[in-house]
Amino acid sequence: MYDALYRHLLRRIPAEPAHRAAFGLIRAAAGPAPFGKAWAAISGTPDPVLRSEVMGIDFPAPLGLAAGFDKDGQGARALARLGFGFVEIGTVTARPQPGNPKPRLFRLPDDNALVNRMGFNNSGAEAVAARLRAHRGARGERAVIGVNIGKSKAAEPDEAIADYVRSAELLAPYADYMVVNVSSPNTPGLRDMQQVSVLRPLLAEVQATIRRVCADTRVPLLVKITTDLASEDIDAVADMATELGLDGVVATNTTVSRTGLVTAPRILEEIGNGGVSGRPLSAPGLAVVRRLRERLEGKLTIISVGGIETAADAYARIRAGASLVQGYTGFVYKGHRWPVRVHRELARLLREDGFSALGEAVGADART
Repeated sequence: MYDALYRHLLRRIPAEPAHRAAFGLIRAAAGPAPFGKAWAAISGTPDPVLRSEVMGIDFPAPLGLAAGFDKDGQGARALARLGFGFVEIGTVTARPQPGNPKPRLFRLPDDNALVNRMGFNNSGAEAVAARLRAHRGARGERAVIGVNIGKSKAAEPDEAIADYVRSAELLAPYADYMVVNVSSPNTPGLRDMQQVSVLRPLLAEVQATIRRVCADTRVPLLVKITTDLASEDIDAVADMATELGLDGVVATNTTVSRTGLVTAPRILEEIGNGGVSGRPLSAPGLAVVRRLRERLEGKLTIISVGGIETAADAYARIRAGASLVQGYTGFVYKGHRWPVRVHRELARLLREDGFSALGEAVGADART
């Protein structure tokens, strides 16, 4: 049904309005009672083999929705009811901002990919914190929520740390885990912050802030990197994350590379700049996980994102060393039943290989 809807309607609507309409339908159909509970019943309880404890958090299933879909924390519960094991909201900035001029989101159907230059459009940390506070206080099941924070575009370079710290102060009390995003290609100068000399003091301050405002609870902190980093820079970030005692790395963000795309060059030129997500990130994303696993030696959590379309994709990342995986573009192209299908097939793959729990498969390839 979704395939037919996508072919005949959604792909004819510009990508960003289609996203708003689809997300609105998800919130309306799977958010309020009694419809939400009906959706949860349809999705079913994840197979017990998929459950794992990562960073001290109980994840019912390993496939989560990546940051970028629910930027403002408006529908985490509804999205979880579709079958996602967790939802990462954001990227949220300390200050509200409209993002880059439209159009800024484009489909590349021949590549099963998207190009975006959204520019961290969101309603700001204070507004998002209020929504998350309401979610925490609401009755019923609660989704596992990660919060991804980035730099406000208006913040000058010497204000960047204070900007991230402000977001952490407001949002950490309502997050199951936090992610510092320094890898989006759509905020000027942001990727320069992946340099370890700049990143170390930023992460140290955010880490100290989380510990201060969440003194009675442990909120894990991860850093999100891009696949465009050189191998030695990936190693440097891994070493720094270990040194600082971070909880993990989210790998990877979108890529500015257009290598290997089958979409016509004329179309790519018309679209212009932005980060590519989806199938083109499959091989690079897996390579980064393997690199991180080798460098981290299993000491920190890896959440793998980028180019995951099938259960086989997810399983390859898990066996390479990822404890959790995320998708976004796969959800756009495959529809609302996608997380349930991936989890069902992943459970079958785990059992076929003799694993009785997901954690047993994490990094299995490195052990053979």
